[in-house]
Amino acid sequence: MAAKTMRAVQYSCYGGGADGLEHVEVPVPTPAKDEVLVKIEAASLNPIDCKIQKGTVRPLFPRKFPHIPEFSDVAGEVVEVGSVVKNFKVGDKVVSTLNAFTGGGLAEYAVAKANLTVSRPAEVSAAEGAGLLIAGLTAHQALVEFAGIKLDGTGPRKRVLVTAASGGVGHYAVQLAKLGNTYITATCGARNLNFIKSLGADEVMDYKTPDGAALKSPSGQKYDVVIHCATGFPWSIFEPHLSTNGKVIDATPTFSTMLTFAKQKLTFSKKQLVPLFLSSKKESMECLVGLVKEGKLKTVIDSKHPLSKAEEAWTKCIEGHATGKIIVEP
Repeated sequence: MAAKTMRAVQYSCYGGGADGLEHVEVPVPTPAKDEVLVKIEAASLNPIDCKIQKGTVRPLFPRKFPHIPEFSDVAGEVVEVGSVVKNFKVGDKVVSTLNAFTGGGLAEYAVAKANLTVSRPAEVSAAEGAGLLIAGLTAHQALVEFAGIKLDGTGPRKRVLVTAASGGVGHYAVQLAKLGNTYITATCGARNLNFIKSLGADEVMDYKTPDGAALKSPSGQKYDVVIHCATGFPWSIFEPHLSTNGKVIDATPTFSTMLTFAKQKLTFSKKQLVPLFLSSKKESMECLVGLVKEGKLKTVIDSKHPLSKAEEAWTKCIEGHATGKIIVEP
């Protein structure tokens, strides 16, 4: 049985960064009929969490203040189930994606929809599971649904570029692409070149070098697919390095992305810039957890922080140079 109150971290207005976070004690949420209450063992931060606090996506998020942030990934144990939930019971270890509008991950307990919750096997730690979903699902959707890459290694060989490959989405994209029939080029900072090579990239470039900044393949490859996890690159940088039907899948789309996408549709361009808006699917979540269990995919953890020092994790997320995932543990 869950406690009646819990420790949580919240903010009461837009802006403020880490200094705007408040440590509070609040009532434990009650699950709706189609939800489970999870006692959190680990939660992961994503860049969108800090953007929400900054006000970048208002008025969509958050719906109201005060707001307990971290709207995406948690791992823990089910302590209560809603009246119509049949596939989970108290005591189950799970990984969940939280409601984008209500958040709630920076706390001791959170409610999650049962259809966005999957079982976590013993081979997958809480931290690995918590880091997996939003970033891993983004990479999975880009490669499998948008690029048509088959993770069993079948299908035509494709040349793939992953930008910002040492980040949350990027490090999953490299590993998942390697499971397919691909040749992988990746960009990252100089300190992570060997790390990204170890994940399976065939060639790696320092993004600060002239060729890295220009996205020019060291071997002269033309890219069939670009999984774009960085920001600040105009279409003109990509276009010369794409194959005839090359596609850039933008994991952090902006208004400029949408304009370019619309223009290309109107002009029937063979080369395309495609915005990616994540659609979380239970079968994809189960696929990713299964790959981690089998040792075919790993969550690289940049750092772990106790909930009592959530400000440290928040600051690191704002700085934007994490290698892998930032984890908060109650």
